[in-house]
Amino acid sequence: MEKKVYSVDGKELRTINLDDNVFGLPVNEDVIYYAINNELANLRVGTACTKTRAEVHGSNAKPYKQKGTGRARRGDKKSPVAVGGGIIFGPRPRDYSYSLPKKVKRLAMKSILSLKAQDERLTVVEDFSVASGKTKDLVKILSNFSKGERTVIILKDDDAAIKQAGRNIPTLSFLSFNRLRAHDLFYGRKVLILESAAKNLAGFYGTEEGAE
Repeated sequence: MEKKVYSVDGKELRTINLDDNVFGLPVNEDVIYYAINNELANLRVGTACTKTRAEVHGSNAKPYKQKGTGRARRGDKKSPVAVGGGIIFGPRPRDYSYSLPKKVKRLAMKSILSLKAQDERLTVVEDFSVASGKTKDLVKILSNFSKGERTVIILKDDDAAIKQAGRNIPTLSFLSFNRLRAHDLFYGRKVLILESAAKNLAGFYGTEEGAE
């Protein structure tokens, strides 16, 4: 697949051949769904907790005698049927995280990249950084490719300067080519890939030997 490479000013520079094994696959919606659900589940804290009748503070005494009052039989005030009593089958702290097979995660990332390429939402940009670390400098570059849309920039490495410049932009997120996140990538309306990152993606996801 051929894609144009743009300068930071939004001008066409050259073309680049993107690996069809990464950017030209049929979109598998099932694995995309699995990958996004997995990421969201792994983010859940799972600290919701309710008290059972054994944990509720209160007296263990029977509120009134068993017979002769004309009322229903009652145990202590901590009974789940009483106001302020314990909770039956309420949530307890738990771990929601689980693992997906590596091949499923890899196929999900390639499917999302292929989807973005097919929808013309993927743009390859020459390698750049923001040496000043200033937000206004990065905003000026982004204005040539995105109009305030939810944008994802795929980097070739962990560039601290560009991340510093973009941390005050709420619609912008950064991903490293070897640490993609399905949720951010799928919901990004614009995906900007640095030229070196595009080549690295081909090597990382283009073969089954690539590590997660």
